[in-house]
Amino acid sequence: MIKKYYLLSPGPTPIPDEVLAVAAQPIIHHRTPEFSEIFMQVTEGLKYVFQTQEDVFILTSSGSGAMETAIVNTLSPGDTVISISGGKFGERWAAICRAYGVNVREIVLEWGADFSPDELAAELKANPGVKAVLSTLSETSSGAIYDIKGYGEVVAKTEAVLVVDGISGLGATPCPMDEWKVDIMVSGSQKSFMIPPGLAYIAFSSKAWKCVETAKLPRFYFDAKKAKKNLQKKTTPWTPAVSLIIQQKKALDIIKAEGLEGILEHHRVLGEATRSGVKALGLELLAKNPGNILTAVKVPDGIDGVQLVKTMQGKYKAYIAGAQDPNKGRFFRIAHLGYMGGFDVITSLSALELTLADLGFSFEKGRSVAAAGSVLRENWK
Repeated sequence: MIKKYYLLSPGPTPIPDEVLAVAAQPIIHHRTPEFSEIFMQVTEGLKYVFQTQEDVFILTSSGSGAMETAIVNTLSPGDTVISISGGKFGERWAAICRAYGVNVREIVLEWGADFSPDELAAELKANPGVKAVLSTLSETSSGAIYDIKGYGEVVAKTEAVLVVDGISGLGATPCPMDEWKVDIMVSGSQKSFMIPPGLAYIAFSSKAWKCVETAKLPRFYFDAKKAKKNLQKKTTPWTPAVSLIIQQKKALDIIKAEGLEGILEHHRVLGEATRSGVKALGLELLAKNPGNILTAVKVPDGIDGVQLVKTMQGKYKAYIAGAQDPNKGRFFRIAHLGYMGGFDVITSLSALELTLADLGFSFEKGRSVAAAGSVLRENWK
């Protein structure tokens, strides 16, 4: 039997056919007017998604490269930061800082737990002199989203800058950079931006640029000043990923044609449909404040969580994501991000039901699909 592969993970995400097709075009030289025109169109399109008037810089790296860029360009050895760590990617902020000799006040949360702006305000009051607050818009490891708008209001009253990992969240859940007073926003290409991995994006507020002027951490490839100087020449300081940038232009054309508001609403509907589906099976969500990027679901008692993911992937070719260490086997993650639609939700829930039945879990068959379908019917225009 031919088994079709269904990509239902939170990154890489599916890519539209027309975006895939442009990568097959003959490559062009990056130091030419032809490439500069495409490059500048992409940077302007990124500003649209970031919802900022600031420059957005394109890095040839994974999203972690943009995270490192944010740290090394704004901090100095011995500086103190507050890092909100509610999962693997919140933990990454702290790890990068420690690698560069930055002091970290790490707020370690249970995966899926929330952290309020009032709690952040108390931390800032108790730790005067903090240079940056590091947070995550959507914690991909847990499915939780955080109150970036509230954090922005709190941090803006201090000398600190707010640095946000929007790698999985930007373009799928609201986070207007300028309006919400985010000082540094980072993102990546393989999530809602609908192209393969390999590009990272970063923007700095005017407040953050003042930090760049005094930062003393070492940097070379990830030097924001070099990126800014070269952007004025409509290029990059290093060889860019030409084909990926051309693909990003095509994907941004799709995003702008739909409209950012429509894209965000689309993700809301998919998130609500998925959550309704898993709850209809009697399953419990992990995140206290779940986002529209992915749904993390606790594995029911008596079921092997590792085997659940292996069965969905191996037998049914539905490639969801399992939980990362130290929570491996405790929950699983179904994405509804980027180039996905309502029937991707139906597919994921159908495969989940088949898998649960294989593993001996008792439930009323078809309930998840019916619940999700009800949400989709109410919202499809």
